[in-house]
Amino acid sequence: MQAQEMIEAMAKRGLRVTDQRRTLAKLFAEAPGYLSAKDVYEAMGKTYSGLSFDTVYRNLRLLHEMDVLEQIVFEDGVKFRAHCREHGHHHHAVCLQCEKTYAVPYCPLEAAVDLPPGFQVVKHKFELFGYCKECGEPQSAKKDEEESP
Repeated sequence: MQAQEMIEAMAKRGLRVTDQRRTLAKLFAEAPGYLSAKDVYEAMGKTYSGLSFDTVYRNLRLLHEMDVLEQIVFEDGVKFRAHCREHGHHHHAVCLQCEKTYAVPYCPLEAAVDLPPGFQVVKHKFELFGYCKECGEPQSAKKDEEESP
């Protein structure tokens, strides 16, 4: 998603489009991967000296709720990125090394999932984590496998 698309989405939802939010949109539009709240705070703190971490986090949550940003929980914490351009319901495969993300058009929930009678799913998340072709499996993981009995 481009910065202008993010700004337009904010305006459509009645959000005040401030200089800080424009900078936030530009930061995510230009980011090659995912950003943590700390990454955003440090990048924006260079321009906005009075910016608080709470303000950054509140804006990230708000933009996520508006479907402007996607949120994924990595082992080292929650990270965000601009919403991908895929339309319709889909999931993601994420490289643990370079964080490149691939759309997965198939939804595993559509397969035979044995839910309790009367249970209605209203929301779900499903991400696959691994290593892309370019990154391959890290040497430390290979070494751990070789040392296993």
